[in-house]
Amino acid sequence: MKTFTLGLQHLLAMYTGAVLIPLIVGGALGLTSEQLTYLVAIDLLMCGVATILQIVNNRFFGIGLPVVLGCTFTAVAPMIAIGGQYGISAIYGAILASGLFVVVISGFFGKLVRFFPPVVTGTVVTIIGITLIPVAITNMGGGEGASDFGSMTNISLAFGTLLFIILTYRFTHGFIRAIAILLGIVAGTAAAALVGKVDVSAVGEASYFHMVEPFYFGMPTFEWSAILTMILVAMVSMVESTGVYFALSDLTGKKIKEADLSRGYRAEGLAIFLGGIFNAFPYTAFSQNVGLVHMTGVKSRKVILVTGLLLIALGFIPKIAALTTTIPAAVLGGAMVAMFGMVISQGIKMLSSVIADSPENSMIVACSVGMGLGVTVVPELFAQLPSGVQILTSNGIVAGSVTAIVLNIVFNMTPRNVKVTMLKERKAS
Repeated sequence: MKTFTLGLQHLLAMYTGAVLIPLIVGGALGLTSEQLTYLVAIDLLMCGVATILQIVNNRFFGIGLPVVLGCTFTAVAPMIAIGGQYGISAIYGAILASGLFVVVISGFFGKLVRFFPPVVTGTVVTIIGITLIPVAITNMGGGEGASDFGSMTNISLAFGTLLFIILTYRFTHGFIRAIAILLGIVAGTAAAALVGKVDVSAVGEASYFHMVEPFYFGMPTFEWSAILTMILVAMVSMVESTGVYFALSDLTGKKIKEADLSRGYRAEGLAIFLGGIFNAFPYTAFSQNVGLVHMTGVKSRKVILVTGLLLIALGFIPKIAALTTTIPAAVLGGAMVAMFGMVISQGIKMLSSVIADSPENSMIVACSVGMGLGVTVVPELFAQLPSGVQILTSNGIVAGSVTAIVLNIVFNMTPRNVKVTMLKERKAS
């Protein structure tokens, strides 16, 4: 019973992140309530599958640490952009391709990590968070195309939800603080129900059990720009996962070697590929569950196995998934401001020390964020360029990421700059 309770606690800690992403992406793509219910259910199920793939420890895949996997927020803005430009089938074509890419490079990604230092990954995470904020603000008003957009009811629900989250985060500690956003969404939805803003018809229409269906949204299509975007997302997620692996290694006292990392990356690639087949999402290690391991002191993989099995069980029950789809857009918007703001905050945290280290890093961040945000706001800037070049310029996240990678090579990895860096380190020591 204790193991079950601890497993349920891990599920609650990651549940908000797991269900918000299908709600955000599905809402932005204009899916029906039935399609949205399927998207939430299959995401929960695949979170469970991805987690179990990662906690096993065989010669082919699995890091063998108490890690929970969920959909990466890094993928939200790119998926919405890809879906808006090429349709939902291109999203899953890109996810399938990126999953295969991760599996292929898993054996030597450790050698590529040097191209993704904190100045690059921090910049990418910051750009992603910034590009997500407009989605949150739109939802605060009631959602795209809402007849009552910006009404006092929607504004009150949005800011009431955000205020509840802030107060919960300020005046609670431990596990309650860890699920502050989940509690805020529940409270906001309850308040919305009192004013007649909750439609539960989708719950009544949903079945109690369903079977998963490969390619539920149709056969995937493949677009180069979409594939490149998702590969960049996958690589950033792998860097984030590496940090989670080492954090858990430190907490559990289990030393991880390059072969362990390769198996962890391969499990992540398999999870992404399966997500593409079953119309779920790209997956990465969830850092919030690392905090829970640290807080409880329980490091057993059996607990995470229970979490994975519970997620799979929930994925077969559309009623529960449908209940999630009843959350009003305004309530989601209030929660999104906090969640996406935390993405930006995480990016700034990653950048804070590296910017202080050198003015070169400041220039990398300045140009990359400027390019990423600029292309997002004015996408027609590069419309006259050849289509092959537009692969790198049509998406703000890709444009900003490529800028960060290239400038990091120019400023920090050319022979002259490597020598300067070594001299600085010698003087400091």
